[in-house]
Amino acid sequence: MMTRAVYPGSFDPITNGHEDIIRRAAGIFDELVVAVLNNSSKNPLFTVEEKLDMINEIVGDLGNVEVKAFDGLLVDFVHKENAGVIVRGMRAVTDFEYELQWAQTNRVVSPDLDTVFLTTNLKYSYLSSSVVKEIARYHGDISQFVNPCIIDRITGKFSAGR
Repeated sequence: MMTRAVYPGSFDPITNGHEDIIRRAAGIFDELVVAVLNNSSKNPLFTVEEKLDMINEIVGDLGNVEVKAFDGLLVDFVHKENAGVIVRGMRAVTDFEYELQWAQTNRVVSPDLDTVFLTTNLKYSYLSSSVVKEIARYHGDISQFVNPCIIDRITGKFSAGR
């Protein structure tokens, strides 16, 4: 029996920490769907289409990974994708309470779904998309935080202010 999992997030932008989780999850599960949340209530730096393109560029070498957009309830998307597992990354203990609450809620709403937590690589434990955007906004060096192939896309979003 093949195991299909979904790794959801906003990925605005995708960081080295996200990439690490994707690559590790792709090694654990037969198929992995990276699910990009289309959240109209937020003001993202990148469009959903831009995020899909960046993620595909970064992890396109992984034959068992698909990248798709979704909106609405995560559990509905996971069922639509015929997956049984939700993958979540945890950077620090501060993520635990929030992630546990959602995992338990999803389990109540959809008892057939499990959530698997992958702890991040220690070198990315402080890293978030917000950190990357803040550094890029002030024209700092983000090369340690994101894949080199997307640096120009990120810095280009802030170049108008130079």
